[in-house]
Amino acid sequence: MENAMHTPNRDEIHAAYQQGEEVIVQLFDQFIHELQTLQDQLQALQDQLNKNSKNSSKPPSSDGLKKPRTRSQRKPGNRKNGGQEGHVGHTLEPVEEPDHIEVHEVEQCTECGATLTDVEAEDCQRRQVFDIPPIQIEVTEHQAEIKTCPHCGHTNMASFPPDVTASVQYGSRIRSMAIYINNYQFVPLERISDFFEDIFGHRPSEAIILQANATCAENVKPANDAIKEQLTNAHVVNFDETGLRVEGKLNWLHVASTHDLTYYTVHPKRGKEAMDAMGILSEFGGVAVHDHWSPYFNYTDVIHGLCNAHHLRDLTFIHEQYEQDWAEEMSQCLLDIKKEVDQASLYKDQLDSEEIEEFEVRYDEIIAEGLELNPPPPKEHGKRGRIKQSPPKNLLDRLSEHKQEVLAFMYDFDVPFDNNQAERDVRMMKLRQKISGTFRTAVGADIFCNIRGYISTARKNGYHVLDAIQDALRGDPFVPSVGCVGE
Repeated sequence: MENAMHTPNRDEIHAAYQQGEEVIVQLFDQFIHELQTLQDQLQALQDQLNKNSKNSSKPPSSDGLKKPRTRSQRKPGNRKNGGQEGHVGHTLEPVEEPDHIEVHEVEQCTECGATLTDVEAEDCQRRQVFDIPPIQIEVTEHQAEIKTCPHCGHTNMASFPPDVTASVQYGSRIRSMAIYINNYQFVPLERISDFFEDIFGHRPSEAIILQANATCAENVKPANDAIKEQLTNAHVVNFDETGLRVEGKLNWLHVASTHDLTYYTVHPKRGKEAMDAMGILSEFGGVAVHDHWSPYFNYTDVIHGLCNAHHLRDLTFIHEQYEQDWAEEMSQCLLDIKKEVDQASLYKDQLDSEEIEEFEVRYDEIIAEGLELNPPPPKEHGKRGRIKQSPPKNLLDRLSEHKQEVLAFMYDFDVPFDNNQAERDVRMMKLRQKISGTFRTAVGADIFCNIRGYISTARKNGYHVLDAIQDALRGDPFVPSVGCVGE
């Protein structure tokens, strides 16, 4: 930040006046420049203070106790509150053949007190209780027979099952449950041990849980390789990245995902080096949806689509803080296009050329209106580099220069309006970090990413997470079919 503005005193002004008009003009120019600098600094600080999760990319956790009033982008409809007609409810339904039946007998008459023990019941009222049976660990002993051949005297021993490797060990169902609780429900290791001790009376050590994680991560590698290949060949893929603490240092979690697939990697860097290491974008030829992070544009062989949820928040900020109507008009324009696309996609593959042209003209007119209010700042004499611009001008430049990317969802119905898919997939990883903090090792972070990407993909495809983990421990992991790519 520059030094505080120097306000000339009366003597300095008088001395300048004595030196002539040119000196007075120079003094005034200097004063105006310093005043503009202070105004810019004040505006930047006000912008920073007024940003929140609703009008910027700041996370909701940064709002603190002063949370902004939620303003939904949705417009009110004509539907009544509550479940809609035709909605399938979810409630317990009685079963025809319960596992247990308890008969509660009437022993005496509540009116006269007569005994009814020997009287046959003519009817009964039924109520069913759904509950968990008593939980206990079963111990299965495997006995491998040893026999001596009566013909040659050779001693023979039967083989144990492949997963029975020790004299005493936990089975695959217990290990699967531990992996599930740790990697899907984000329960820390010590609390998992507490859980097993409280529920089952056995306390597996943290080392056993970590070994189960490592085995699962190794066994799901073929599935993750298939996920990566399918993402590379997909038509549309969402990309995002977020900070992740590994060994106490800032690393970056990168995600590539679709409605059906999820793939994670962790890298010390955030930009192109990490993206190349991930190995998807460098081989990708479809539509990459992202949040305008500049390294993505290094990949020139892909079509780019930008997250309009980010744009709506930025436009909200410009309208609220700078009171510029073009920002609200642009928000409405984007939402109107989205509404038209959502409706049209039900019965056709693309908008009519006339509709596209109409929206493009409207878009361009709003940009022109905004640029008229926000002309380029004058270049300061003697200063090099880029000229600092106001937030409205920066946003206008982005929307103007990347019009095709902003409106990618209008040209191609397979392209989503926003990048919410990748952001949702990232959000759960951030939740894990909030619960457990930093990853102790880089290997541990990789193990978690391998397992989490696998179970996320399994769940997206309607596969039960616990079943998917058990299959992986048996060496037969769930692999999504090629047909699900990009759907």
